[in-house]
Amino acid sequence: MAKMTLEELVSQLRSAFGQGLHAVVLYGSQVTSDHSATADFNVLVLVDAIDGRRLQAASAAAKAWTASGNSAPLTLTMDEWHGSADIFPMEYADVLERHKVLFGDFRTDVRVDPAHLRLQLEHEAMGTLLQLRQGALAAGNDTREQLALLEKSASTVLVIFRALVRLGGEVPPQDNVELVQQVAGITGLDAAPFARLVWHRRGQTPIKHADAPLVLEGYLGGMQHVVRYLDQFSGRKR
Repeated sequence: MAKMTLEELVSQLRSAFGQGLHAVVLYGSQVTSDHSATADFNVLVLVDAIDGRRLQAASAAAKAWTASGNSAPLTLTMDEWHGSADIFPMEYADVLERHKVLFGDFRTDVRVDPAHLRLQLEHEAMGTLLQLRQGALAAGNDTREQLALLEKSASTVLVIFRALVRLGGEVPPQDNVELVQQVAGITGLDAAPFARLVWHRRGQTPIKHADAPLVLEGYLGGMQHVVRYLDQFSGRKR
């Protein structure tokens, strides 16, 4: 079955929501040149209102989109979009900084409060570290599972890294190796395991199964550095 294209998604969303569709926005890694070939497309859909009838009308498009290997469109009303930056500051910051308008008008006065960003960032970083530890325990000495754990976590970790750079008032680089190196300079973590995973995802230098335990060990240590840095973060430049 042929995969649904962005153009087809937009066309079906326009049919489903009609004049109530304000904007369709592509965001995340697919907007930049530095993305994994297997990464899915993240799409934000802004509408004037959502009810059962409109959701039903849009369900066929959403099903076809997810069947093509993508996450379901993030669908918000305009009121929700303007009122939720304090709840999802990391996600909002990523959308605002890295997006491409596919349809409509995405001019917005939404801003992310650094205090909100710091709280969510510490929560997400700690949660990710705990999930990585649980995954490492479950994987044991199985190098295939260890590598799969690294691959699965990469997107989330890079989102955390971008938010960490933004927390210091800077714009994160689009190149993920540069991003890793910048975070290493900020937190003191060892950039090597994270850079290796970026190269692995690009298909440039795949991580061998025999190397997975060492990479995972450094990766876990690096996330501990991130959590410690955020726990002690005061907002002052170091």
